[in-house]
Amino acid sequence: MIDHLSGELASTGDRWVVIDIGGVGYRVQVPEPALQDLAAAGGRVMVHTCMVVRDDNIQLYGFSHPRERELFTILIGVTGIGPQTAMNILSRLSFEDFAIAILNDDERALTRVPGIGPKGAKRLILELKDKMKKHAATLPDGRSPALAGDAVSALVSLGFSEREADEAVGAVLPTLADPTVQDLIRASLARLRERS
Repeated sequence: MIDHLSGELASTGDRWVVIDIGGVGYRVQVPEPALQDLAAAGGRVMVHTCMVVRDDNIQLYGFSHPRERELFTILIGVTGIGPQTAMNILSRLSFEDFAIAILNDDERALTRVPGIGPKGAKRLILELKDKMKKHAATLPDGRSPALAGDAVSALVSLGFSEREADEAVGAVLPTLADPTVQDLIRASLARLRERS
């Protein structure tokens, strides 16, 4: 197994990077947050990897943090979740957001991920609840997916895209101490105004 790759960032594409190590370019599939991190870093980079071997394909998947790789390996062990769906999850939800969604039976947060429908969300919750409980102690306090979901819904009803609303809420939620939905909406609106 290849644990990690460290080398020069040669090129990037739609959720992939090529890392040049000693004249050999390794193409690695990465989730969107990792792609953004790597593109911003440029030059010499390092990714934590997971190699998936299928009947007709060997593919490297790369992650900015070992915890993302851990979640990826957990996800591909779930019935009906392949590597691409796992990458969709990691592109849409952080490790913490995913764990909170599972622990709180938040099917709505899971079904926002492309490729996850209501049945898939129920399966993820059923199969992963016990595994995510061991991570509960390491999750930030005060992070409520229901609170975030309500704020996102309100922002969408005000005309923002779901992606814009998710990003704004995700960015401001950790900065607020014990927020109400109204506090979260106000702070998110301020962030969205700054970015426009």
